[in-house]
Amino acid sequence: MRPFDPQVLRILPEARRPLTTLAAVGVAQGVATVATAFALSAVVVAVVRGTPLGAPAAYLLALFVVRGLLALTGDRVAASAGATVSAGARTRLLRHWATAPVERRPDPATALVLADQGATSIEPYVARFLPALVSAAVVPALAVTVLVVVDWRSALVVVLTLPLLPVFAALIGATTRDATQQRWQALASLSGHFLDVVRGLPTLAAYGRAERQTAVIAEVSQRHRRATMATLRLAFLSSAALELLATICVAIVAVIVGLRLSHGGMELGTGLVAILLAPEAYWPVRRVGAEFHSAADGAAALAEVTSHLGTAGREAPAAEGEQAQAEPVVARVEVRDLSYTHPGATHPVLHGLDLTAGVGLTVVTGPSGVGKSTLLALIAGLRTPTHGSVTTPGTHLVTQRPFLTPDSIRTNLTLGGDPATPAQTLWAALRQVGLDGAVAALPSGLDSALGDDGRGLSAGQRARLVLARAVLSDATVVLLDEPTAHLDERSAALVHEAIATLAERRCVVVVTHRPELVARADQHLHLQPVGVPA
Repeated sequence: MRPFDPQVLRILPEARRPLTTLAAVGVAQGVATVATAFALSAVVVAVVRGTPLGAPAAYLLALFVVRGLLALTGDRVAASAGATVSAGARTRLLRHWATAPVERRPDPATALVLADQGATSIEPYVARFLPALVSAAVVPALAVTVLVVVDWRSALVVVLTLPLLPVFAALIGATTRDATQQRWQALASLSGHFLDVVRGLPTLAAYGRAERQTAVIAEVSQRHRRATMATLRLAFLSSAALELLATICVAIVAVIVGLRLSHGGMELGTGLVAILLAPEAYWPVRRVGAEFHSAADGAAALAEVTSHLGTAGREAPAAEGEQAQAEPVVARVEVRDLSYTHPGATHPVLHGLDLTAGVGLTVVTGPSGVGKSTLLALIAGLRTPTHGSVTTPGTHLVTQRPFLTPDSIRTNLTLGGDPATPAQTLWAALRQVGLDGAVAALPSGLDSALGDDGRGLSAGQRARLVLARAVLSDATVVLLDEPTAHLDERSAALVHEAIATLAERRCVVVVTHRPELVARADQHLHLQPVGVPA
């Protein structure tokens, strides 16, 4: 968990411009801070000596205005940068996971925490910690340089004591890192367990065991609360330690300057500049230590994000067991000596499988758990073969629970395709699956909004809607996983007719248990459990 990893600028290019702007603002603020010390000391000297205040006061007022504008600009850019980087990290993570094979994706609990709370926690890291880090890199060096010119003795005290702050901050940061990791582990455990409970809640409620999960969730929540409170306690104690150390260091400079002023060893203006610049050398470092605690979650989350996205876009050379993408003249799927073993399993679910499918209807049957859905995922490139090869052009996969957004029918039809598809084309696709009449009867037609998971349409209408989306896709290979499961006979007959029509010009591979769809097949592949003769 580094304070700043330059790899972020490569993985999240949207962070480059705002971070460059923040660096420029930080340098300007450092220069304005040093100039303010000279202006303020000039005003005090003028008051003590009774000289005119006009020029020093105007100079000081102008600097206050400039510093205010710089602070406003820095805050606005930092807030915008935090939101932009957070949203960009979430978008790139989801896009990366959506295109990565299943074996390379994190478990759902980790993915949920990182994409939701993890990406959100990056915002304070970018908006507050990084500006403080820029100031800590610029202002102390500038203040010490000016002090060397103005009063080398005060500069010597600052140079000797200033390194104590980052040393203590590093020691405290190591402890913070461990506490933050414990908190993330507790949060991932809580999220994972809660997600499992929500998924299995209907089953738990049906068997009267839903209430038993209350105590488990309460215990995991308490573990997360204790980890969070330990992190906060450490943050408060470390901030107090840094404040005390900086106060003592500034006091040493003030005492030395005061003694020299009282004995006439230095000018009043010089002494005031030294006293005003000394805190500015320590303050940015203290601020970095304080902001790091509030942004520690963001730093940890950003490290996780960069670890997931670090290999994105890098293509490894084709090797045995990887899918080979090709663009044949005709729609064609070729599977050669295919084997696949699920992560963590000891026995393959598919072994030595060969399949050649062209334009037409290929039906895959077999008992449950034999690997039919896994075969479609391998053809679609969602999984990486353990052995063998899969050669296919672009595919369109319709799973047993296809994704429908709580948006309009038009949006769901063009999801993953061209949003500007003409209405006539959309109606033609709906007509092909026998859904045009039902959509036309809705109050807003194609612009009618659906609820979550396609609420507002029956199960048969949802199946035909996603089939119409497959019709509209440009893919020459269409993969359908149990497209008529849980449908009545009438709806199943309509879907079967649409599949047969689609197979007239595309390669359609369907997993099904319906004998009437098997009867329409041009090719039938029956899978048996590995080790059982066909």
